[in-house]
Amino acid sequence: MTQRLILASNNPGKLKEFSEILLPVGFTLHPQGEFNVPECDEPFSTFVENALEKARHAARLTGLPALADDSGVCVNALGGAPGVWSARYAGEPKSDARNNQKVLADLAAHADKSAYYYCVLVYVRHADDPQPVIADGSWHGELTPTARGGNGFGYDPHFWLPSLGKCAAELSSPEKNALSHRGQALRALVEKLR
Repeated sequence: MTQRLILASNNPGKLKEFSEILLPVGFTLHPQGEFNVPECDEPFSTFVENALEKARHAARLTGLPALADDSGVCVNALGGAPGVWSARYAGEPKSDARNNQKVLADLAAHADKSAYYYCVLVYVRHADDPQPVIADGSWHGELTPTARGGNGFGYDPHFWLPSLGKCAAELSSPEKNALSHRGQALRALVEKLR
């Protein structure tokens, strides 16, 4: 038996990544846009608060269990920026190309190119769930000025993985799901839900 679950996002990349891991364990994921749920404000300065806000928002407007993530790339030399503002780092409208351009320009004067992706997932059974299920994951690498690969989204073409000699955008979906911050968080969430 599969359980319907609202993804508090309309990001097709996230929907694909989440579905590949959650469908085999019994969840059918639906983007919030299928239910005309507008994007939720993300007013907080922490990943966990934003994810909880988004999950409760989607559950409240659909009456269904909801899953939300808040994730981003954190660059050590930039004090953790762009962090929770990763999707809008270069302002509105959202643009992966402009975000990458801005972070690389901000990082250009720094020798330390280390960065990590961080993801927090929040699952709520209903909007007022007093015990949301929370899981997180991180994925360490470096930012490189040369874009490589055609897979993934966001900062993936510039997220260099020294141990693999590849950027995240050069990985297949199964490879990325096995290693990524989101894949780690999803597997931890699934274990908690069991």
